[in-house]
Amino acid sequence: MRSYKSFWLCIATLLLYSICGIAIADSQLSNAMPVGLQEDKRILELKKNVEKPVVALVLGSGGARGYAHIGVLEALEQQGIKPDFIVGTSAGSLVGALYASGKSAEQLHQIALDLKVNDVRDFKVGKQGFFDGKKVQDYINKLVEGQSLEHLRIPMYVVATQLKSGEKVIFNQGNTGLAVRASVTIPSMFAPTLIAGKEYVDGGLVSPVPVNIARDLGADIVIAVDILAQPKYTETGNMWGLFNQNINIMQKTLAAEELKNADVVIQPDLREKLHIFDIKGRETTIHAGELATQLKMKQIKSVLQRNTDLNVSQEK
Repeated sequence: MRSYKSFWLCIATLLLYSICGIAIADSQLSNAMPVGLQEDKRILELKKNVEKPVVALVLGSGGARGYAHIGVLEALEQQGIKPDFIVGTSAGSLVGALYASGKSAEQLHQIALDLKVNDVRDFKVGKQGFFDGKKVQDYINKLVEGQSLEHLRIPMYVVATQLKSGEKVIFNQGNTGLAVRASVTIPSMFAPTLIAGKEYVDGGLVSPVPVNIARDLGADIVIAVDILAQPKYTETGNMWGLFNQNINIMQKTLAAEELKNADVVIQPDLREKLHIFDIKGRETTIHAGELATQLKMKQIKSVLQRNTDLNVSQEK
């Protein structure tokens, strides 16, 4: 009986690991923008304002720990700081897409508290996974009111992994929910997301905290949020623990290199295990994100001011 419960707890935990996302409709995404492409038109327009640096907010992967992203946004909003564009992987793509659609941090907080199992869970056991992901897609698209990526109020870039090639892919046009669904598709748990004849899985496999993408897109300032599990806090006494630890080690190694290129790194204290449908845990995690951001606020404002002064002096 105990092993039966453990099995379903693991399933729920892994579901939670990816669920930080939301969706829109059935139409195919119109474009996937490869890494290294020049800044798109929306960012080029932002860069015309030489008196203001272009600020990118990078929201990393981390499953249920993604609730912390909401606390980060709350703390930034309290100080009147809003990103010019957002790059999100996995859980970060979910929160980022909702925020980019025009939702306030306060609204995201309430959405998080209102989330129910049946909103996003769709069992569909097959050769490629236990879950289909269509419910996640539909849930997101409902919340963004059908807006496509290119029409979101804040430019949004969703990172996923092309399954066949293992390449990092960025979605910035088309169906918002479908892009997020691709970004949160945990291999072997969710069936791969099919887009224009190609299969995509979790963006956290190749870029768990996509700082370099933000730089490639033309950001002057990058504020990165790292919510990855700390390997030293992971239980390794069972099969699922060992599986999680392997993923944790891989992602921390990848993230460490990219985080060197961020101007500010926010790392909420997220030691405790969190179940995605645990109301109390949601509040605790959101608060951890808010607190971590408040502790970095002096540095954030200093970086913003320094870059603003530099831009003005160069223009003169």
